[in-house]
Amino acid sequence: MPFDPARAAIRFGCGLSPSVAAPETPDAMLALLAGPDKAAAAFPTPGFEAVRKVHVAVVDARRRIRDAETQEARDAAAQERAALVRDLRSEAAGWFRQTVLRRVTTEDGLRERLVAFWADHFTARGKGGPPRFGQAGYVEDAIRPHVAGRFADMLKAAATHPLMLLYLDQTRSVGPNSAVVTTRGRELGLNENLAREMLELHTLGVDGPYGQVDVRQLAQVLTGLGYRREKGFVFRARYAEPGPLAFMGRDYGSEEPSLNRVMDALEDLAAHPATATHLARKLAVHFCGDTPDAGMIAAMAEAYRAQNGQLMPVYAAMLEHPAAWSEGAGNVKQPMDFVTSGLRALDITPRHLPAKPRAIMRHIMNPMTLMGQTWGAPPGPDGWPEADAAWITPQRMAARLQWGMSVPFRMMRLLPDPREFVETALGPEVPEAVRFAARAAETRAEGIGLILASPAFQRF
Repeated sequence: MPFDPARAAIRFGCGLSPSVAAPETPDAMLALLAGPDKAAAAFPTPGFEAVRKVHVAVVDARRRIRDAETQEARDAAAQERAALVRDLRSEAAGWFRQTVLRRVTTEDGLRERLVAFWADHFTARGKGGPPRFGQAGYVEDAIRPHVAGRFADMLKAAATHPLMLLYLDQTRSVGPNSAVVTTRGRELGLNENLAREMLELHTLGVDGPYGQVDVRQLAQVLTGLGYRREKGFVFRARYAEPGPLAFMGRDYGSEEPSLNRVMDALEDLAAHPATATHLARKLAVHFCGDTPDAGMIAAMAEAYRAQNGQLMPVYAAMLEHPAAWSEGAGNVKQPMDFVTSGLRALDITPRHLPAKPRAIMRHIMNPMTLMGQTWGAPPGPDGWPEADAAWITPQRMAARLQWGMSVPFRMMRLLPDPREFVETALGPEVPEAVRFAARAAETRAEGIGLILASPAFQRF
């Protein structure tokens, strides 16, 4: 099938918009992706450092609550701690608003979709305290800068990010023969969580060429990766297993532990042929459906191997393959994709989107939770499910319909004519049944809701 602009905007972007032209060619899409990140510049969000600073302040307030000599001092510290958390929650709602605006207004929709894809591939979330608001900063630090670069660089950034280290308990992992164990004279425990997810989810794949021995050996290589609230990421040589350490047929490092051996091992994992195939298949499933063309996967994997893990040639191989433009519905949109593509089709601007945190939560974040997707809180290390059945349940579809019927009207008040909106939202391939529903709707709000809830709009 030939390239199709509307399909490109829907399947590989953030949806159609009446004010942003659909891409004209795959080369134009790739050129935007290779250029500056205009959406991030227009709607900036801070990195994890903002959360880390609050984390330090909250721990300090907790210490003052514990050590207070008077009830008055204790109450003051408790109020300060509560205010810190409350303010951070409000700021996080603002970061979500910026993320929505990027998707709604960007001309570089492929970048936003890829950021979400790779953030899900390298799933990490805070498990308590201020770090539970750290997912946006993690994506900003470790994922977004690398979506058009080398996979190995993104892998290293994710593997050493404080949120990932906290999420997978790497901060508790200690080499069995490390200096700290030798000094204290007792076993502190080697944690295999990060090593297992690195192999199973992030590089070689669940059916990749590795076993339990490899997981444990990689866990030893990864010892020393740590996080301190006062500094952020640190390499703790005293907690690291002395080397050189064997892993998948090679030795890494020397007797003195260092961060270099971790980076060397991750570089080799990124270059493994199984990683190329795993990533190619996962990208193809995400963008082109549950049963992607085998030739497309092979072309993408070959591009990865031939270009030293550069991601742009992989995306080019996907977009240049005829299967990318096949007719027929693709995957069901996840709630974030559904909501933002709906707002994009409605031509929402920053003035329409509520700025107050409670309004953002009421209009978008809470409805997304009812649809099955709580922003920044995927259910496990394997991220959000790709299968359509995970999103299309009676309750979750009812939440989508309810949102489409009510929230656009609350935001805009003056809604577009459904007879025109149906063409804007769905492009030239509007099913006749949806066009009829748009004509027959008794109110504009009802018509917009019916179009957004239609099967044609629910899929890429």
